[in-house]
Amino acid sequence: MKYAFIMGSNSFIVPGNTLIFTDDGRSAQFLKITSIYHDRPPGQGQSSLTVDLDIKDTEGHPLQLQGHNPANAAGFKITEQRDRVLVTKPDGTTVIDVHQLDDKSALKLEHNIIAELEAFAPVVVIRIRGNFMINQLHIEIDNEKLFVNGNSYANSTLTGKTCLQFTTEGVVV
Repeated sequence: MKYAFIMGSNSFIVPGNTLIFTDDGRSAQFLKITSIYHDRPPGQGQSSLTVDLDIKDTEGHPLQLQGHNPANAAGFKITEQRDRVLVTKPDGTTVIDVHQLDDKSALKLEHNIIAELEAFAPVVVIRIRGNFMINQLHIEIDNEKLFVNGNSYANSTLTGKTCLQFTTEGVVV
């Protein structure tokens, strides 16, 4: 199954549901989509977007979620909706926002992203925004750009054959 991750004005279409940090030959997952939201007829149960997270805020406070269970999230506010997991600091600042886009919203993205979505037909489109750390790697994602340790990415569409990896040098698909 292919997953599309939208970060800023960038899309990354990969065959995995996991984002990985790789450093010095060692890899560790920091975000995993464990389930996605599906519209279901009444009486057939509900589904929701759930994620596993292992990141830190920019001050170094750990944030770990396992599905709907905070494993280590003291001091953070976690807001879960059927298609979104939003983690904020007490002052309302977004640490990470993981949002599953519906088809109508996905078709409102930039033309180059829509073309890739149509060509590769991912099972789900996930938009990620936030400002957080993975070990010493600083990730900042707004509506336009993705910053990895200060290096910016904008208007790119990449597809890959492995999980999406973040390194000190940037993004690898």
